[in-house]
Amino acid sequence: MNHRIKIVTSLIVLAAGMAYAESQTGTEYSRAEVQSMIRSAHSTQQYQALATYFKSRQEALEKQAMAEKAELDRRSQITAAVYQKYPRPVDSSRSRYEYFTYQANQMGQQAAHYENLSSDSQQLAAK
Repeated sequence: MNHRIKIVTSLIVLAAGMAYAESQTGTEYSRAEVQSMIRSAHSTQQYQALATYFKSRQEALEKQAMAEKAELDRRSQITAAVYQKYPRPVDSSRSRYEYFTYQANQMGQQAAHYENLSSDSQQLAAK
């Protein structure tokens, strides 16, 4: 039992350290800043910055989806009677996994949209 507590504690510390490192290296914008960037984007560099932002958000959400998928797999192995009541823990994990996957797809579509706008504006500038 004590060994499990040490493992869980070390995993939590590791996850917190990774989250801190990602927040220090990644570009984070508030919702208002992103909306302002979207409204004012007219150049290739601005479109490329938006595409980069949405691509990084997609990658972060995909990582969260992978972690939730692992938790879903772990929870699906539990068949105790207390876990059979609705909503089961496996149901909440499935919902979170589907949410993160959906959001990652949305961010990917946004990134592709701004990459297309960037390439279109480059072609117009070249003419």
